[in-house]
Amino acid sequence: MNCSIRLASDADVDRLALVGAASFLESFAGVLDGGAIIEHCEREHSPAAYSRYLAAGAQAFLAELAPGNAPVGYALLGLPNLPGAAADGSDIELKRIYALSRFHGQGVGATLMERAIDHARGQGAMRLVLGVYAENARARAFYAKHGFAQFSARKFCVGGSTYDDVVLARAIDHR
Repeated sequence: MNCSIRLASDADVDRLALVGAASFLESFAGVLDGGAIIEHCEREHSPAAYSRYLAAGAQAFLAELAPGNAPVGYALLGLPNLPGAAADGSDIELKRIYALSRFHGQGVGATLMERAIDHARGQGAMRLVLGVYAENARARAFYAKHGFAQFSARKFCVGGSTYDDVVLARAIDHR
């Protein structure tokens, strides 16, 4: 597979939104209410939402497939907004890491995770933290494989319904 990973810019918000909405739909169709998924994607996976993240200092790494640089995944990192995150600023949150399901198991997610960990290390972070739907066994296994362990929990609201998330962290080594 000829996939490249690069730092995304504000010019890439449409690509981030496309992959984000498609991945959310793939992950939660049949699990969450369909109308709630659409409303959530329109709000949380719009180009404007990604512009706000980037304007606030978040960094995104975009995975693209050649030829033509079709977007197939991304990782988005920023200031943490999770229960239990370090108040001293030593944590970075992996807000989203998505790869289209067709590319699961082909190294896209692992490469994006490596980039996220390298970015956190470069920022001097002590931990990389994230929240994930408690019932998403595939994602939880992926995170465990990359050294994440649960340290907290939170409630996540989509379409007026509340779901349980687990909050995970992994230490960042500073070789």
